[in-house]
Amino acid sequence: MGTGKVNYRITRDYHTHTIYSDGKNTIEQNIIAAREKGLKGIGITEHGPRHLTYGIKRENISVVRDTIQKLRKIYEDIEIYFGIEANIINKGNHIDIDPHEFADFDYVMAGYHYGVMGGFCVSNFFNKHAPVKANDKKLLIRNTDMMVKAVYENNLKILTHPGDKGPFDIDEVAKACEKTDTLMEINSRHKYLSEEGIRIAKKYDIKFVINSDAHSTEKIGDMGTGLERALAAGLDMSRVINVERV
Repeated sequence: MGTGKVNYRITRDYHTHTIYSDGKNTIEQNIIAAREKGLKGIGITEHGPRHLTYGIKRENISVVRDTIQKLRKIYEDIEIYFGIEANIINKGNHIDIDPHEFADFDYVMAGYHYGVMGGFCVSNFFNKHAPVKANDKKLLIRNTDMMVKAVYENNLKILTHPGDKGPFDIDEVAKACEKTDTLMEINSRHKYLSEEGIRIAKKYDIKFVINSDAHSTEKIGDMGTGLERALAAGLDMSRVINVERV
């Protein structure tokens, strides 16, 4: 994607979905698309298992892992990562992947979604979609506490689309990511991090990642408005780990 005289591209897309959650394509189709687009790496990262409608079934975690291991031998010219996008919740270790399950994955990401028990989903949904937004400070505090605890209590690689689907204090979230060396995602499919959120987060000593969050092969490697938001916020692109100038 170009801006003025400078062009950028994603080198590795760490966030894509397949038919094992709510994606449209198979694991192999995602990999082939990434290769065709010149990516150096692709992450297969299904939604966490406690999502009520499209979370990966726990019995399929080993199926996906074994499939990826086989495909790595076929497509040796691209790095293929087995990750997961866990759901942030208000119980246990605050995500729907237990600590002993981390060893099953190359990395664990976490994000806030509707459709998960124990995540203030009803309150956030109505707050987000009400004709007149309520200034619900209690919800902001609860959401932020839930997300910050998810960051502190787990060895997360990436916090996905922070700020989406509810009020969150991005300043507090960024502080947690700084202390835990967690990447903050600028998501191409969603509007978060927002431009305002990037401006807040960039004050801290953290790194960022721009991911497609692709649910179909045509979106793999797509920076969408993610790059635009990063540049508009004045983010030093050297702080984005998976983007290079071309």
